[in-house]
Amino acid sequence: MGLLRVMMPPKLQLLALLAFAVAMFFLENQIQKLEESRGKLERAMARHEVRELEQRQSQDWGVREQSWTQTDSDEDLVIVYNRVPKTASTSFTNIAYDLCGKNHYHVLHINTSKNNPVMSIQDQKRFVRNVTEWREMKPAFYHGHVSFIDFTKYGVKRKPIYINVIRDPIERLVSYYYFLRFGDDYRPGLRRRKQGDKKTFDECVSAGGSDCAPEKLWLQIPFFCGHYSECWNVGSQWALEQAKATLVNEYLLVGVTEELEDFVMMLEAALPRFFRGATDLYRTGKKSHLRKTTEKKPPTKESVAKLQQSSIWKMENDFYEFALEQFQFVRAHAVREKDGELYLLAQNYFYEKIYPKNRDKK
Repeated sequence: MGLLRVMMPPKLQLLALLAFAVAMFFLENQIQKLEESRGKLERAMARHEVRELEQRQSQDWGVREQSWTQTDSDEDLVIVYNRVPKTASTSFTNIAYDLCGKNHYHVLHINTSKNNPVMSIQDQKRFVRNVTEWREMKPAFYHGHVSFIDFTKYGVKRKPIYINVIRDPIERLVSYYYFLRFGDDYRPGLRRRKQGDKKTFDECVSAGGSDCAPEKLWLQIPFFCGHYSECWNVGSQWALEQAKATLVNEYLLVGVTEELEDFVMMLEAALPRFFRGATDLYRTGKKSHLRKTTEKKPPTKESVAKLQQSSIWKMENDFYEFALEQFQFVRAHAVREKDGELYLLAQNYFYEKIYPKNRDKK
């Protein structure tokens, strides 16, 4: 062979090498196609096995029309929406009210005395018992201006699903400021606490008024932090870290007011038992659920800059940015944008290699 290589002309050697390379490329390509075909075959067999399992379960349970979207566990679901004031909470809650008859669940408002977000320990115990044991009300959607309650402290094995929406802290404060003076288009005839005060938010900031002080920004952090005394100490770093930990560990989803439609869409995908039809209602309905504060004027750059000098704003904004980043992370893995519209991604996993095999086959 060595003698043949020496005697072979250079052009023939080059042609031989090219032929060898082409043959190897062709062989590798065929091997890759075989691997892909084998993978498709395995996935098809896995899907077939899953369908057989579903059919056997349906026969065993005596249920002819079993659905993955609605099971017995869905009928035991409870959602708690401990809504932060002036974050589009009424607008979102009205979607739940609009859908409860059609989707067959109960909506209950948690009305605390003087809208106090902190419950006594005995009221917390009662509320936990109501939520977990009031079977006639299940499935249920509870909502109210109440800070987070840790159900595990009361020995509950199955906790409710917590959701919430938060807002840019200065935008939330400005909205609340004008709401106390002028109300909104939801209940326009209702007299508000500060009705008659015509002072604008900018004038309040310039005069150093208490209703627009940085301390009034401290609300979203304690709502997530919960029923610990330190949560309500304005400017507490511990409260900020606790609120972040609660958000990621205890909440299924926390949206932002500025991207409410995306929040509704993802809830419909994750909890269709409650929110089936919510996205269409939000997009194409009569918008009866939408609520707007009356006479609200955007603050000037000077007013915003003055508030942003506060360490309290920096902490509340830190929490807002943290929640926004988490929400956008969840959204990026759930939806895709096409032609300006958002679409939910299809199921992107399947089961395979299911053992033991069906032993009843003959």
